[in-house]
Amino acid sequence: MVERQLRRRGVQDERVLDAMSLVPRELFLPSDLRAKAYDDAALPIGHGQTISQPYMVARICEELGPVAGRRVLDVGAGSGYQAAVLAELDAEVYTIERLPELAEQARRNLAAAGYADRVDVHVGDGTRGLPEHAPFAAIAVAAAAPELPPSLYDQLEENGRLVVPVGTRSEQRLEVVVRSPEGPAVVRSVPCRFVPLVGEEGF
Repeated sequence: MVERQLRRRGVQDERVLDAMSLVPRELFLPSDLRAKAYDDAALPIGHGQTISQPYMVARICEELGPVAGRRVLDVGAGSGYQAAVLAELDAEVYTIERLPELAEQARRNLAAAGYADRVDVHVGDGTRGLPEHAPFAAIAVAAAAPELPPSLYDQLEENGRLVVPVGTRSEQRLEVVVRSPEGPAVVRSVPCRFVPLVGEEGF
């Protein structure tokens, strides 16, 4: 997976590649899908949600920049996989999931994979973030918003990075947004496809 799906597609950050090689993706999938854990695809995890394609997880983590020792918010915990990768990158990880059932599933998966004490899982509206734990050096969003969620941007520290898919339900771009004194600066944007971000500042 790391060599064929990530490195060959241009993921260059060796820390991210190492983290992706260490996190057991199969532990974040339903038992009947574990044989497909390293397929080049997003996979269903229940409740209409998916675990993101490995390439997109790696790309998002790379775009966040160095996160070791820094506070990071993962919006849309899902199965907990991306939070585990961020923990493997030595970030101080907070993750939020709107569906209590998925949040509990993420907690179980993280515990099974050995990350229970390295990720703080919350239930709530991910579009509103976790203001009580802000500011964050980086925020990763694993679902598509119709526009940049202002609450998430406001919870970034100065020069912090927010990586979020933005667009319609069917056509989106993964935007890398930096908080600057002049306001949001989009430094990169590439096509992508994610499930909708549901919440007050989402769909």
